[in-house]
Amino acid sequence: MTTCEKGVDIQALDMAIHRTQTVIRNRAEEYLKMVNKQLLVLPSIEDIQKRTAQIPKWKPPLENIPDIHPQRGDLQETSPGEKHKSALTMRLLCNPTHPNNRAIMHQKFGIPLPDVHKRSTNPATHQRIITGPVMGLQSVVHREHHSLTRPEEDTGTVNASLLDKKLSSVTQTSLLQTVIQHKAASLHHRDTSKMGITGCKSRCHKLLKFREEPGPTCERTGREHTPPSNTKTPPPSTTSKSTDYRGITQPSHQNPLVPANISKFPFTIIEGRTNTMATDFCHFKQSFALRWSSVVDALEPLEKLLRDFAVPLAKVSGEQLAELGYSWETGWRRAPPMMALLSALENREEVLDLILRPGQRYKGEGGIEAAAIQIQSYWRCYRARTAYLRHCRRKWAAGTIAISWSMHIQMCRVRKALQARRLRQLENYRSRAQHLAANWKHIQSSKRTIIHIPSLGFPLSQRLSLRDFDILQNIQINRLCDIRDENVEVIYVSPQHLEESILDYYTSLLKLDGATDRIDARTSSFMRRFIIVTPEAVDYFPTHNMCLSSLLKHSPRTLKRVRNLIQGKQAYIVGGVAHVDDLAVADELGVPVLGPEPAIAQLYSTKSGGRRVFTGAEVDVPPGQGDIYSLNQLHEALAVLMTQNIGVQRWLFKMDSEHGGRGTAYCDACHLSCYHWALQEYRRYGPKLWNTKWVQEPVQLRYLDEIPEWLTRYAQPAKTSRYSNWACFLETFLRQGGVVEAYPPSESVTCLTVDLLLEPGGQVTMLSCGDQLHGSCQLETIGSSVPQTSVRPDILTTLCMRVGQACLHHSIIGYVSVDLATFLDHSTMEQKVWAIDMDLTYSDQLAMTQMILSVTGGTLNCHTGCLEVPVTEKPPACQIAAKPPVANHYAVIGSRLFHTNLSMLHHNVFFRMCKAHGVGFNMKSKQGTVFALYDSSDRCSIGMVTISEDLQGALVTFARNLSVIHQEISSPKMQGETNFKVLIKEIEDVLQMTVQNKVRAVEDKAVAKQMCC
Repeated sequence: MTTCEKGVDIQALDMAIHRTQTVIRNRAEEYLKMVNKQLLVLPSIEDIQKRTAQIPKWKPPLENIPDIHPQRGDLQETSPGEKHKSALTMRLLCNPTHPNNRAIMHQKFGIPLPDVHKRSTNPATHQRIITGPVMGLQSVVHREHHSLTRPEEDTGTVNASLLDKKLSSVTQTSLLQTVIQHKAASLHHRDTSKMGITGCKSRCHKLLKFREEPGPTCERTGREHTPPSNTKTPPPSTTSKSTDYRGITQPSHQNPLVPANISKFPFTIIEGRTNTMATDFCHFKQSFALRWSSVVDALEPLEKLLRDFAVPLAKVSGEQLAELGYSWETGWRRAPPMMALLSALENREEVLDLILRPGQRYKGEGGIEAAAIQIQSYWRCYRARTAYLRHCRRKWAAGTIAISWSMHIQMCRVRKALQARRLRQLENYRSRAQHLAANWKHIQSSKRTIIHIPSLGFPLSQRLSLRDFDILQNIQINRLCDIRDENVEVIYVSPQHLEESILDYYTSLLKLDGATDRIDARTSSFMRRFIIVTPEAVDYFPTHNMCLSSLLKHSPRTLKRVRNLIQGKQAYIVGGVAHVDDLAVADELGVPVLGPEPAIAQLYSTKSGGRRVFTGAEVDVPPGQGDIYSLNQLHEALAVLMTQNIGVQRWLFKMDSEHGGRGTAYCDACHLSCYHWALQEYRRYGPKLWNTKWVQEPVQLRYLDEIPEWLTRYAQPAKTSRYSNWACFLETFLRQGGVVEAYPPSESVTCLTVDLLLEPGGQVTMLSCGDQLHGSCQLETIGSSVPQTSVRPDILTTLCMRVGQACLHHSIIGYVSVDLATFLDHSTMEQKVWAIDMDLTYSDQLAMTQMILSVTGGTLNCHTGCLEVPVTEKPPACQIAAKPPVANHYAVIGSRLFHTNLSMLHHNVFFRMCKAHGVGFNMKSKQGTVFALYDSSDRCSIGMVTISEDLQGALVTFARNLSVIHQEISSPKMQGETNFKVLIKEIEDVLQMTVQNKVRAVEDKAVAKQMCC
């Protein structure tokens, strides 16, 4: 100890030695107290009943430990043998239980360890580390207040002593490899019986005495650490065993002045830097000297974090920091996260709020560089992101263009293939049509098969807007009655699956031979003459409202069956409203179509096309103009027409592609404010001058100004079920095109329908004619009376022949339905007939007429306007059999009768109800009622025909039947939705008009007789 080395304070060393010798010489307890200030490891008690005696690790005062820190000059290279010996010595030093441990400690360091006798005790259950010094009261008082205010700097300095040097020497040579946590403990033997009274007093007394002792603060600090579970500590000595036991049983008396949640080793970091000369930091450093390297590893990132964020003051919990450093050293590979570092702070919330403040990072150390880096990184990220998004957009655009181009090429290829296929189908249609025209007479006189496809090939938007579209296509099921010709076989394509009751009904109806009043005995041959088929695509497209031709086109099994049925026979197709799929079906079956080309049908089946045909036929048409597609054109045409036809009270607006009154609107001229003024002008100039332009011009200009507002306020659709107001109607009207026509200027207007057959050979045949019966809308037809009685037959025949020849001139063949309107012109008192509409299709009236002719066995002569029905009379026995006499009958047809309450009755029950009320058909008199069934699903729609000797009787029977059926299926609280009532009212008006006509005819005859006399 006399050697004076460079850097050693000799004065401090002498003072420490003198103080140590004085204390040892005066009192042994003070000596032991000084020993308590050094590192003393005692075992924790794992089990009070089971303790084992272990050799304690004991150290003398650090003053007796020589400073053997090697100097650079003394360092010499050692041999391998010496290195092995040194390593063996270090292992023995680290094993305090080895017998040579004390000898080596005394030989190497000059430390005589006491001879501790081994005692066998039960092993402790809980290992507990008891450390030496007891902290003074001043070590906890300064931690009561926390803030980020900067404290006064500690100007005191800590002198390096021999104790620090020796402690550093022992640490660097790794005398204690195990990480130890220190607590205050006393090695004196204590009486356990008096500990309860004097324990607290003695500890407080020692604390007070400890505070009065002079010397640096760093010499009076202790350390606390929880060792790993595998660390073993030597057993306590005899004097410390009772103290350890009481430390476990009464933990509240060990340190009553220090709360559990307050750190024992706090220190402050000011502006991200730690004052290493501060008292609290020296105390902390001394307590955790054995694992200081791990503490430094955690302290440096914490200081850097605080400097980076310019934290003015941070109060650190030494224990938390040491634990963080140990966890980092044992578990973490990278630097600890920010939240882990902040967990070691006592004022972590204040520091965290400051760190989370926006822009705080750029106020600290390297803030400008960090801001520049951040700006550059964001700018580079923005540029990279922009470039990436631009690349993605270009890539997406390129992919979209490629896919679109690919789809376009494929669509063009498919379109070209479809066009070629349809062109081939059209060419096949034309070639078969020429063959049909050349052999038509032969076909009509020989056995043939007619394939009836009652398809409604309307545009898609119109088909989707129709209710019960399959029922509408099945209304013409009475085409089956074509088998009344013995040379005809019928294949009927049904748009829905028919119930057995409907099939049985038509089988029984068609078996009747109206000409002979008997049931055909050749039942087996009769059953083979008509076949009803249903396409399988009906089940695949139940809600698409596809026309029947399209359904049949997509039904290969049905096509194959029909092809087998017509194999080797002469056959042709009778369709409905023409559609392009009609050509596809005809091409698949290899048969001709009795009808126009779809393109021609679409051109002339419109309202504007019909006017062109009627104009070419030189028949009277209502004043009007067609092919209107713009609002200005509509206003100008309407102003001109209203000026030229000043006497017309109502003007109609008809869409080209609609039918059945759905696409019709009207507006009355009386609502125009200038209408009465125009009438005065007309009376002023007279009919002759009125046709000059200079007279009509002021009235026309006045009309043109008022027509827009007039239409907006007073125009309304005829049927609001399709178009609720004029605005909706006008939008569709201008998109599809239409016509403006005058409504007949008369209070009594009768409309009639004539069905024509334009034969491929060039002949025109009138098949049916009847006066229309209207429903709720005067422009909607739901029935007719056959034959018609409103126009002279010769005039009607001449007019129809002209129309038929005009249609043949436009390459229109097949079935054509012409609508006419007749009225009495009050200015000339002559009857006028206007051609108002034309449908290139097989009409509902013609289908019902075929059923009338089938059940009565009669013929309809449209040239004479008579329904001739054979009357069965028994001829005398001597008279030779001749032609049976015929009688003129009349029939009333209702093809679209509707009542929701009919769905409650099955067809068998319905027929029994009718029979109970005397509603039926008499085969002998050929009079009565016949029903048409075509609704298998809802059973809400039916058809009805009443036949009688006169028109008045047929109308009365029809109205009576409707009334009886309505009363039977309805109740006052459940009337249902029906058109029965409207039709009954319409029939009553017709009956009243018929009576008036009869009275007028009688009066005319009487006047004529008087004039002759």
